[in-house]
Amino acid sequence: MTGPGPGLGQRAVLSRPLSVPLVAGVVGLLPLAVAAQPGEGVRDTAFWLQLVVAGYAGVRLCTMVLSGRRRLVQGAFWLFCYLAMGIAPLAQSVLGRDPTPVLGPRSDTLLATALVLAGMVAFDVGALLARHRPSVRSRRAPAATVHRRRLFVLIALAYLASGLLIVRLGGPAVFFTSRQEVGEALTEATTSDGEAGNALLRGFGTVPALLALLLLTRWLVTSRRARRRPSLLLCWAGLAGVNVVVNNPVSNPRYWFLTVLFALLFTLFPRSSVMYRAALALGLVVALLIFPFTDRFRYDEEGRRPVETGSLMEPLVIKDYDQVGMFANTVTYAGDGNGHTFGRQVVGAALFFVPRSVWESKPEDTGFLVGGWMGTSSANLSSPLWAELWLDFGPLGMAAGFVGVGYLAARTDRRYVERTLDDPSPGNVLAVVAPVLAGYSFILLRGSLLQASGRIGIAVLCLLLVTSFRQDPRTQLR
Repeated sequence: MTGPGPGLGQRAVLSRPLSVPLVAGVVGLLPLAVAAQPGEGVRDTAFWLQLVVAGYAGVRLCTMVLSGRRRLVQGAFWLFCYLAMGIAPLAQSVLGRDPTPVLGPRSDTLLATALVLAGMVAFDVGALLARHRPSVRSRRAPAATVHRRRLFVLIALAYLASGLLIVRLGGPAVFFTSRQEVGEALTEATTSDGEAGNALLRGFGTVPALLALLLLTRWLVTSRRARRRPSLLLCWAGLAGVNVVVNNPVSNPRYWFLTVLFALLFTLFPRSSVMYRAALALGLVVALLIFPFTDRFRYDEEGRRPVETGSLMEPLVIKDYDQVGMFANTVTYAGDGNGHTFGRQVVGAALFFVPRSVWESKPEDTGFLVGGWMGTSSANLSSPLWAELWLDFGPLGMAAGFVGVGYLAARTDRRYVERTLDDPSPGNVLAVVAPVLAGYSFILLRGSLLQASGRIGIAVLCLLLVTSFRQDPRTQLR
């Protein structure tokens, strides 16, 4: 097996002096500082179990940061777990405040917290199973590569689709106002097409542009010959401008912008362990300090609210971090006579493209379903992957699901490292897919699956368009 490449071992060694303060801060200092804050919350069993969840996720996040190998998907998973399933609900428990109402008894919150911890352990079991599976090198299938002519087809499609979105919404200016105004413009533009038309227009207007930019970035980063071609540089600059309009953080959900940011960073620096660690650290900073202030871009001028910062924990009780509370509400929803759905919600997410006019009994978005039971009309309620799997398959099915997720995440990370170290070709598809998956995992983990499925489907179509398994020099990127 080929070694890790020059300089990789040295970079791992250089990180060791930072390991003690990192572990102390992430695992000990921050959770204990949050737990020690004054608040109206009760220090009960659920509180102490939540502290255990934060500590466990913190240990695993530090393991990802200090690892000598880049584990993009696993690193994103543990970053989400530490913030959204660990520190934020711990702060909510201390303050006695929830981003969304939790209707059930405290025992349902305790059960939801225990299931969150069980899902994390199951994820680790799956990753451990993948680690002990023999390497794929001896029986590797032909690598997926980008077909040069099809890439230009995707670029043309990206320009057309994004241009259509911009024109239908009234020009570029609306994308720099607020998410509310963009949503209203989308609704007006797709009145006759309904919710599905709204999602398709926005999905095709944003996803092809991002993937085309990433694939072209990969080509330019790894090929000196490509960087000498003015036409490619001009094309890249045009795509960058299109993405600034359609994928900017003002008019897009914050988790989608995290996807764009992570994918672009990992594509620009495919072999840098330093950038990998910096990206995880940047994710912590963005989620803790920047997310609350970007909430002002969600509404128009009349609806914008000032960010309250009377406490250091105020940013952790905003609606972005309602995952554990919504999981507790899902537990209460099922116990209120609704029961488990036995795969119905997951099937509905997988078949997201089927219109309700054809499938009248198509399942509702899980967050919206539980929200309706709660008596709220808000469509912006999360349904974390834990809740989705538990509602469909129960605790054993949820655990099995996370074993599978951990296994696939570890296998993807392993293949990504092998491909980017041993196959630094410009047309390496996995070198772009893994960063996108790492970024998009924030959306998949937050949920709901139905909301996340549309962009996944469009991304798969785009990748199928450009991917080739034929090792033909005439069609490969050089």
